[in-house]
Amino acid sequence: MASRIIINHLSFKRTRFLQLNPFVRLGSAMAHINTPAPGAREYYPLNEPAIGTRTDGVQPELFKPLTIKDVTFKNRIFVSPMCQYSSSDGHATDWHLVHIGGYATRGVGAVCVEATSVVPEGRISPEDARIVEFCHAQGTKVGIQLAHAGRKASTYAPWVKDRVGHGASWIAGGERKRLAQQWFVQFSLKQEEWFHVLQFMAPARIPFSETYPNPKEMTEQDMQYVEDAFVAATKRSREIGCTRLVAHKFTVRTATSSHEFVSPLSNTRTDQYGGSLENRLRFPTRLLQRIREAWSDKPLFVRISATDWAEGPEKAEDGTWLQWGIEQSNLWVDKISGGNWVKQKISPIGALEMGHGYQVPFAENIKKAHPSLLVGAADVVFLARELMRNPHWALTAAKTLGVKVKAANQYERAW
Repeated sequence: MASRIIINHLSFKRTRFLQLNPFVRLGSAMAHINTPAPGAREYYPLNEPAIGTRTDGVQPELFKPLTIKDVTFKNRIFVSPMCQYSSSDGHATDWHLVHIGGYATRGVGAVCVEATSVVPEGRISPEDARIVEFCHAQGTKVGIQLAHAGRKASTYAPWVKDRVGHGASWIAGGERKRLAQQWFVQFSLKQEEWFHVLQFMAPARIPFSETYPNPKEMTEQDMQYVEDAFVAATKRSREIGCTRLVAHKFTVRTATSSHEFVSPLSNTRTDQYGGSLENRLRFPTRLLQRIREAWSDKPLFVRISATDWAEGPEKAEDGTWLQWGIEQSNLWVDKISGGNWVKQKISPIGALEMGHGYQVPFAENIKKAHPSLLVGAADVVFLARELMRNPHWALTAAKTLGVKVKAANQYERAW
């Protein structure tokens, strides 16, 4: 009786053996092998073409490939970064692997890791590389969103805050101090870094609301500290294999310190970083230039806010800027968001009442002002909560549009 044939795949990082039918000749056996995805640290079946790639039928814009720099996205459905409040002392966990990896196996063009702090209270860790490798094995690009939470830093997870009750403080003070003490040892923090971990910093001493921390006004030294941290985090993002970077520096959905600089509602400084639009953009522009230098050969996305959703006009009759709005936003590109102003006219409930895509008109406005630039909602579609409700949105959208799209080998029998 013929012996079983064992093929040793030397290309694996970990040698893997595949058993074949004992009566099949080696030359014709390859068609019977469940081919592995190359470069993965574990065994995953190779999907050819990549999951989410159009294979037949009409060619809608949604499923046209998009190339930026030297990176090609198989379609234009991108997963927005979604805060999960589930890291372990700032490190990604298996929750993030399942959360992000699940979208990578269901046909999206790219997944963006949630807002990742650039300072010690949220450093990039080796666990992130494992997530990136898994997504790449599924043919899905991975980006990372770098952020600094500014005056919204170190607050409770929303469901924890909800349990405490209305009007309670959002400040996770005791937890912040515990982590600061741990990081002091774990990351060998210098004295000035230890000081920053215990500080809430913002452009001005204006808390987001009465239940949020009262920040200290950032000095030039503080700004340099944050700027250097963004650059260092950018370099670490390259090391773990990210293909695109999202500078979460203008979005006010999580109110990063940089957007707090651009909005006159949160920036009341009287020095070279406050007052005029040019002054308010000075630090964010400087920061973006340094990030671009460290990330020159890969796609860089900048998330901005189109409006503060505050009462009244964007500009006074005498030309004074009163709040952030679309006129100022036309200077910047990418996906639109909101959340810098606690008294904003729109809430999550209000957004639902306004219907899907309530911020799309802002993106359209920016695209008209800058037709040569790629703009979120105009050139690509960023989804978050809809993907939470329906992780297979890409495949169901393809079915609705009448286009045949590659599903994962493991799920193909359902489509």
